[in-house]
Amino acid sequence: MSQPLWTPSPERIEQTNVTSLINKINADWDVSLTDSEHLHQFSVTEMEKFWRSLIEYAELNGETWTGPELVDRNKLPGAKWFPEARFNYAENILKRRDDADAFVFWGENKVKRRMSFKTLYDQVSSISQALKGMGVGPGDKVAGYLPNLPETIIATLAAASLGAAWSSCSPDFGAQGVLDRFSQIKPKVVFCANGYHYNGKTHDSLGKVEEIVIQLPSVEHVVVIEYLDGAPDLSGLKNAQHWGDVIANHAPNEIEFAQLPFDQPLYIMFSSGTTGAPKCIIHSAGGSLLKHASEHLLHCNMKRDDRIFFFSTCGWMMWNWLVSSLAWGATVLLYDGSPFYPSPKILFDYVDAENMTLFGTSAKFIDALSKNGVRPMDTHDLGSVKIMCSTGSTLAPEGFDYVYGAIKKNVHLVSFTGGTDIMGCFMSG
Repeated sequence: MSQPLWTPSPERIEQTNVTSLINKINADWDVSLTDSEHLHQFSVTEMEKFWRSLIEYAELNGETWTGPELVDRNKLPGAKWFPEARFNYAENILKRRDDADAFVFWGENKVKRRMSFKTLYDQVSSISQALKGMGVGPGDKVAGYLPNLPETIIATLAAASLGAAWSSCSPDFGAQGVLDRFSQIKPKVVFCANGYHYNGKTHDSLGKVEEIVIQLPSVEHVVVIEYLDGAPDLSGLKNAQHWGDVIANHAPNEIEFAQLPFDQPLYIMFSSGTTGAPKCIIHSAGGSLLKHASEHLLHCNMKRDDRIFFFSTCGWMMWNWLVSSLAWGATVLLYDGSPFYPSPKILFDYVDAENMTLFGTSAKFIDALSKNGVRPMDTHDLGSVKIMCSTGSTLAPEGFDYVYGAIKKNVHLVSFTGGTDIMGCFMSG
């Protein structure tokens, strides 16, 4: 009989969020769940009770979460979740406001930065004020053509604080690829960077930004982040401002979070475009927040002070998934650039340098490491990693063998399957 590749210890099981939630549900509803299989069955047969308990367990805040959990549950489409709830996604993400790391950022081996939860809140406050002054509010769209920077998440949360929807493309997209997407949603404001690093080289972005903005008449303002050295010339961009000037002109204060319905649009994603033009997929604030709460807290066992990494660009839904990690008080470890520059060891250097607890990557990356004979367990400590996640494509059986034989033996390896359609995973850990 085949044996499991990995089994958690009884002590680890006892300390999981799943066990804590089972205990809460048993107390809330006078039931006797004993394990994750029972929890899953309860979540299917008692949906309203499950999600009510999870909202309380996740300590989600807002003006109100009272009222019915689900109306017209037998209609698809037509069922309405939490129709009386009023809350703000960004307010839930920004609950922590101390001096601990909210972000650590590596731009290959060129740039290293960190930002506290307090600074994160303050910068979201400044950008939120600026967007409000630009006329942004509920129903508007804000777009990003950006690397995987802390500022990208800050701009996202500032838009969400006002009730605007966010959509983003990574800067390796060509101008036409961006226009195929953003022309459908007509953003009022576009955030971009002056360029990015990839494979040891710098790439300018502003030429493509000028081309894009000229063909997007809806754009009223452009905010440029100075990622590459040197203040860029913005004369070719109408109503463009430097990020630093926007921050300097708006002193941080308490954010007035718009209290909005559960189905308020939060993210606009796009299909891949392999069968014609990319198709818009609108994700609600409530759906995204609850989906991520279940996946982060239960499937990935995230806890306060965990240090979460997922290799992603801002054009992939795993980036949106990563943003929500901040809601649980976890540190988000961001990386932009090639995962193989200056060597295939760069991400494992990041693991040890920043005590990464969740390492998220793609099956393709794992396969490439295996084919190149890379054995991180021989060169790195990796003691902090508790869970390793793989997605993007199916992780082959040989990939599982490689992880446990060459990366780490005592790790919970999860092959996710998602994702753009539901802003999350169909199956997880």
